[in-house]
Amino acid sequence: MRRGASAAELARARIDAHRQQSRVRAGALIISLFGDAVAPRGGRLWVGSLIRLLQPLGIDERLVRTAISRLAKQAWLRIESHGRRADYLLTEAGQRRFEEASRTIYAAQPRAWDGRWRLLLLVRELHAKAREPLRRALAWQGFGQLGADCFVHPGADLDEALQALVTEGLAEAPAQLLPLLASDARHGLGQSDAELVRRAWNLDELAQAYSRFDADYGPIACALQADEAGQAITPEDAFLLRTLLIHDWRRLLLRDPELPDVLLPAGWPGRAARQLTRDLYRRLLAPSERHLDALLQRADGQPLPPPDAASRQRFGGARSGAQPASTV
Repeated sequence: MRRGASAAELARARIDAHRQQSRVRAGALIISLFGDAVAPRGGRLWVGSLIRLLQPLGIDERLVRTAISRLAKQAWLRIESHGRRADYLLTEAGQRRFEEASRTIYAAQPRAWDGRWRLLLLVRELHAKAREPLRRALAWQGFGQLGADCFVHPGADLDEALQALVTEGLAEAPAQLLPLLASDARHGLGQSDAELVRRAWNLDELAQAYSRFDADYGPIACALQADEAGQAITPEDAFLLRTLLIHDWRRLLLRDPELPDVLLPAGWPGRAARQLTRDLYRRLLAPSERHLDALLQRADGQPLPPPDAASRQRFGGARSGAQPASTV
């Protein structure tokens, strides 16, 4: 991208970069879209609208239908037919998962730590081939590992963590793991909190992921700030960029244990990434909602209702001094 590129050019470059990825996880992207755009409007959507929304990201109809069928099998979504059309709705369990995730994804600040570590202890013998999917799935939930049999997190809901493993296809995991809440980590684990963090997580790798996130989205946010009275981002591009932003942010948070500041290195990039996400999301919200107003339908042809009030308070509510949506 040339130096001095406009916000519209930078946004389109980010969208095109996603389209060119060799491996697209459509199911994960659909989860992000449902949680961000559909759940606040009642959690029900005609599959045709979903196909139309995702087509500009290089996700075709076949891939969408395959992905949502898998999500239905995993109890994220359920199907409700209307003649030859069908709506996909959030299940009760899916709605609970979104509500829990939203408290972290859209928080203006990370949650405060209560000083207690959450532990999952492996209590059954597993061979190495069976351990790896479990380790990988827990790592994507932000759990660190101490030795071969202990996984640790500073604030996870352990019941939700076990249910998420089932959703990932590890149905036997709850019977293999013992959840514990350590009232005093130093007494229970025999080491300082700082040493525990050093052993359990690779913070250098996570910091690099945050730096890549900043490189992807920071220039767009700066260009939008400087270009408020100039060239606009179209409502469709605002929606696509918003979807990629929140999808990439959600995936980062899944890996991030959200350690308390006292246990993080100075200048930790996760803090700046949260600020970046908050500012860019606020700037994209109004034009992207116009695109959603135009495209979101139920299977009976009725438009979805407007987003609920809670969604307008994400990241602390509307940014101060916001310009009219037509200028963004």
